Amino acid sequence: MRVVLQRVSEAEVSVEGKVIGQIGQGYLVLLGVSNEDTREVADKMLEKIKKLRIFEDENGKVNLNIEQVEGRLLVVSQFTLYADCKKGNRPSFTNAGNPQMAEELYEYFLSRCEETFGEVQHGSFGAEMQVSLVNDGPFTVVLDSEVIF
Repeated sequence: MRVVLQRVSEAEVSVEGKVIGQIGQGYLVLLGVSNEDTREVADKMLEKIKKLRIFEDENGKVNLNIEQVEGRLLVVSQFTLYADCKKGNRPSFTNAGNPQMAEELYEYFLSRCEETFGEVQHGSFGAEMQVSLVNDGPFTVVLDSEVIF
């Protein structure tokens, strides 16, 4: 599982010109799933996201987690995080999870996020989406389950 985690002051996702998810301060979570991913991997990724301390405290130090700042989540599926650009100039996506399995794991991840954080905004799996954000910092972290677990 791969996540591009962006600390944002605001973010939204639209489908066909209609906003379907929107947050203020929090994380935009771009989530990519591979065929090797499991619910256990999703749970570990959620715990890492929950515990990361990348929000500033009263002294301007990145020392607070998302719960401490009462931040929100906007989760967007993004199979392109598994793009393989080693050969040629057109990326291959064979490392991305098959759509049925990936959607099931994406939905599982969303349900676990809701259990953990309450209401979670999200995109629409497999849809053509437009994502806009104000990256706060900017602060972007890449999490890859093959590297950190």
